[in-house]
Amino acid sequence: MDFMGFTTIACLLLLAASNVEAKIPGIYTGGAWQTAHATFYGGSDASGTMGGACGYGNLYSQGYGVNTAALSTALFNNGFSCGACFELQCRNEPQWKWCHPGNPSIFITATNFCPPNYAKPNDNGGWCNPPRTHFDLAMPMFLKMAEYRAGIVPVSYRRVPCRKKGGIRFTINGHQYFNLVLITNVAGAGDIVKVWVKGSRTGWMPMSRNWGQNWQSSAVLIGQSLSFRVKSSDNRGSTSWNVAPSHWQFGQTFVGKNFRV
Repeated sequence: MDFMGFTTIACLLLLAASNVEAKIPGIYTGGAWQTAHATFYGGSDASGTMGGACGYGNLYSQGYGVNTAALSTALFNNGFSCGACFELQCRNEPQWKWCHPGNPSIFITATNFCPPNYAKPNDNGGWCNPPRTHFDLAMPMFLKMAEYRAGIVPVSYRRVPCRKKGGIRFTINGHQYFNLVLITNVAGAGDIVKVWVKGSRTGWMPMSRNWGQNWQSSAVLIGQSLSFRVKSSDNRGSTSWNVAPSHWQFGQTFVGKNFRV
């Protein structure tokens, strides 16, 4: 084989190797406008929205603030929608005249689940019953687009890219034989659908979703530096190499590489 042929093969092998972690080009662009309804909960300071089915805990300290919502079954996707971002606009209709002038947009992150109430009809109290698409907003966000006395308003909504400050955060909880990793502050599509973890002495291992955005592994990883790989619903991936040093402790949070927006 001549030098030119050897060089060509070497380049092809290098290209193949780089494609193992090839990124999907571009950025998350969101979705089309659709219709739903919105109510509010949590009090005027949104203190009643803390915690929730996504597992984020204190929404203030996690950086989500009051820009949050609980999603109905049709939108929640069994928790896989946790972290997704939406733009909402109030819609005045013949029987609804409670939108603020100009129909201002609000931007929220999905942080909780709005459970069905089958004791009430879908159009009178059972707002989050399937198959309704419904947003139960933190009260301050509802008041940015509609009057308090409205109670419930029709809205237009669409998925939008999440814009977050800093990197993806990995909070490691559990014990020696059980690792539970909470993933927060995700940009781009915002939601995470697959996660892998790699210790400094292991290969890549898939993690399974426990609840919300808590992902688990039973591998013994103590004493190893940890890398994480995540995939969002738009099939884009992000790998955070060696974000947790070998002396990491349970309860600590580490910051990795975020998605571009």
